Amino acid sequence: MFNNYKGFHLVEAYHTMRQMRKYHPSNTTVRALKIALIAIVTLFLWNIPSEWYGIENLTVIQQRVIAIFAFATLMWILEVVSSWATSIAIIVLMLLFCSDSGLKPMVDPEVVGSLLSHKGVMASFADPVIMLFIGGFVLAIAATKTGLDAQLARVLLRPFGTRSEMVLLGFLLVTGLFSMFVSNTATAAMMLTFLTPVFRQLPPEGKGRMALAMSIPIAANLGGIGTPIGTPPNNIALKYLNDPDGLNMNLGFGQWMMFMVPLVAILLFISWRLLLKFFPFTQKHIELNIEGSMEKNTQSTIVIVTFIATVLLWLSDQFTGINANTVAMLPFCVFALTGVITKRDLEQINWSVIWMVAGGFALGYGLNASGLADNAIESIPFGEFSPLLILLLGGAICYILSNFISNSATAALLMPILAVVCNAMGDKLAPIGGTSTVLIGVAIAASSAMILPISTPPNALAFATGYVNQKEMAKMGIIMGIISMVLGFGLIYLMGTLHVI
Repeated sequence: MFNNYKGFHLVEAYHTMRQMRKYHPSNTTVRALKIALIAIVTLFLWNIPSEWYGIENLTVIQQRVIAIFAFATLMWILEVVSSWATSIAIIVLMLLFCSDSGLKPMVDPEVVGSLLSHKGVMASFADPVIMLFIGGFVLAIAATKTGLDAQLARVLLRPFGTRSEMVLLGFLLVTGLFSMFVSNTATAAMMLTFLTPVFRQLPPEGKGRMALAMSIPIAANLGGIGTPIGTPPNNIALKYLNDPDGLNMNLGFGQWMMFMVPLVAILLFISWRLLLKFFPFTQKHIELNIEGSMEKNTQSTIVIVTFIATVLLWLSDQFTGINANTVAMLPFCVFALTGVITKRDLEQINWSVIWMVAGGFALGYGLNASGLADNAIESIPFGEFSPLLILLLGGAICYILSNFISNSATAALLMPILAVVCNAMGDKLAPIGGTSTVLIGVAIAASSAMILPISTPPNALAFATGYVNQKEMAKMGIIMGIISMVLGFGLIYLMGTLHVI
């Protein structure tokens, strides 16, 4: 993705490394054992007597959905194949064995119960939130294609001057800002490329290089919290919060930014002070020389005007009545009609992320459309659960898993379950701010997970520079992760109790 901008070689190297690690011949036996474990667990859950689940009136279709959910969980956690490949498998399994377009001997309604609509399963890939993803990707592609990103970085970094500590703050804030609208992987790659000549200026015996290298993944990860399009877990949370057939909270793009952008700003300021404390500069001044410039032509003007108009419409969705998903189609339409984006550029869209999220949406659809969610609500005493326990447990599980697997996969697994639990608990969640506290809290926990080089692509890219060691990354990751979740959960709780969301 984004192979027309500076820093793509870093992203390409990262994905090659991940591919080699996952499919190296020496891992064949381990991979075979993982596949066997997944097959055994899935078939066991698929075929055991339905009474064993303890859920009343459980149909065969609902049992199959449970088995598919377990299959997805294990496939994503054990990373047998790529996350997007697992999502496709989820959709195909539901179509073949749970839908009205499945294998005839397997989907007799009189035997297996109410079937899923094959159109509903397939529509997971065309969910309105998917359009929000695509709109964000198209904006990012247009910005990199015209050089707007490099120009913005140069302009935004200039006010921070040449003092080393202020340059560090500049990179934190600019990276965080870019990450609100552009993929955190693309943002990290671009900003690390801009830092390459800076690294050469700093003495090897100092810790300034580590501070700057660490600033990029921290800001890229935390910056994504700021907008619904900043990171996939945000989109997933928004889908379940705004689902007309579910929670129907009508949370807008502007509302999200109203409380999340200040949170990101505070977190970036704290990370700046911590980086200066742990990795002080020995060289007091740094000269910045960012290469690349924006093309001065009609296309660049179109991109700038469209970008501003799109952001303004996103921020004012409560007044215009146009929701964020519809607004996201505006830049796609304008760029397509004016030739800013060509059919070749569409190949740069990160389709793997879209498929990954679509698989999660298919799981959520299966839970609800099969009636499994309603049965679980009636059979499991969710109302007796502690609201605080649900919040802390959901956040902790998301944080732990997101440090080892894709945060998108983690959110896709947890959000549909928590949406069911929260819906069943109803007003009992009021003491912690309501359902939004739980679901948005999980999205914050996903972005706060940055302990290891494998936790997020920005972490891996920064680690690959050679200026960051794993011990220091873990230390900063743990500290900022805890601070982020404490402040984030506290903010969401406050906003919920004040009925702002």
